Amino acid sequence: MNTQTITEPARQIEVVHTTDVLVVGSGPGGLPAALAAARAGVEVTLVERFGCFGGNLTVVGVEGMHWYRHEQTVESNGIVREFEEAAKQMGAAVQESQSLSYEIDSEGFKLVADKLVLDEANIRPMLHRQFVAPIMEGNTIVGIITESKAGREAILAKRVIDATGDADVIARAGAPTFMTPKESMMAASVMFHVAGVDKIKFMEGIKADPQTYKDWGGGGEWNIETTGKEDEMFSPFLKKPFEQAIKDGLIPANLNTIAGTWGAIHDTGELTYMNLIHLDGCDGTDPDDLTQFEFEGRRQSMLAIEALRRYTPGCSGIRLRNFGMTIGIRDTRKVDCLYNMTSTDVREQGRFEDSVGIFPEFIDGYGILILPTTGRYFEIPYQNLLPKGVENLLVSGRATGGDRVSHAATRNMACCAVTGQAAGVAAALSVKSSQSLAKVDVRSIQKELERQGARVH
Repeated sequence: MNTQTITEPARQIEVVHTTDVLVVGSGPGGLPAALAAARAGVEVTLVERFGCFGGNLTVVGVEGMHWYRHEQTVESNGIVREFEEAAKQMGAAVQESQSLSYEIDSEGFKLVADKLVLDEANIRPMLHRQFVAPIMEGNTIVGIITESKAGREAILAKRVIDATGDADVIARAGAPTFMTPKESMMAASVMFHVAGVDKIKFMEGIKADPQTYKDWGGGGEWNIETTGKEDEMFSPFLKKPFEQAIKDGLIPANLNTIAGTWGAIHDTGELTYMNLIHLDGCDGTDPDDLTQFEFEGRRQSMLAIEALRRYTPGCSGIRLRNFGMTIGIRDTRKVDCLYNMTSTDVREQGRFEDSVGIFPEFIDGYGILILPTTGRYFEIPYQNLLPKGVENLLVSGRATGGDRVSHAATRNMACCAVTGQAAGVAAALSVKSSQSLAKVDVRSIQKELERQGARVH
């Protein structure tokens, strides 16, 4: 098939800003990177395509960063814990329903993130700018081109951190990436929040028929493998209303993946973080897929709301409050790094001399659910943040290299923040020492991370 093309005229692009460290994307892998680099003493620029910071937390509406936390959980600490504490202090967090954590309000965290960024004199925020292309000198990245209402702009930087989630910068810079086949990708989700719930009646219904993680079994996305210890633990899981809706013809039988969890029930009648819609076959790097599945996710959400209204105690007066600003993507490109994480690393407490962060033994994806209830954790090596083939470039967030099972651990928001903080510190120390990212002293990275409150071993 012949593809029609045009030739774009050459043009001069104004350099609007020059910085030490440039972070592209402000989600769980990007916001901590910017904060960490600034606190390590360099000038930082944070580029974000939306009008707020927080990414998956604020833009998609995924409010549970630490829902894995139990009494024996060994935490990463550092900036990811700071997010939760700052949200609590600013009234933007409530007790999470299935763990010892606090659920972070997706709207309130926009204000929390604003304060965190604006309190750092070393960070220049640049919202409403879409990454377009890297600026390369041979195999070295020296900046990026963005597109916005102002047209195309160039930003130059000594070091760049790709926190786009999809490895957009790294892929376009020519570094090797790989992607799960579309038919095997983790499902995408449209998150939504509802209002008009009678909290007393809703909780009476939950207590009368409590669900556990064992109840996740059956129905597409919800066939899971556990260690067994998770099976009897409480889960805020909703499936029965949708099964009944299918029996009654309200929901088509092929939509048996409508099921999932709720986050928190508020005294005001709001039921938040409704993680019920799971969309297979969505490639988050394909805008046509994103278009199709935004529509489909919203359609399925309204079917789910009607089922809740008819079949769930306390939900007879339920109504849609809001959707996330965009669809939530769990799985696209992964970077081929100097070291790629393995299933053994995340299942068997991997340890590394160049560790730049730890994460609890929490695996959630590809049909596996393991919760960190026994004190087990794994380490993340610095080489897992270093893409092959391109200089002055780091990856943080869910695009770090790894196999399927390791991705089911490292793609979680709290782990993205661990790699983000490590990438920010490494980039800053590389600039300050005038050493390449590959040669910067890992012990100095570890020392600065510990100074910032993070755990590296």
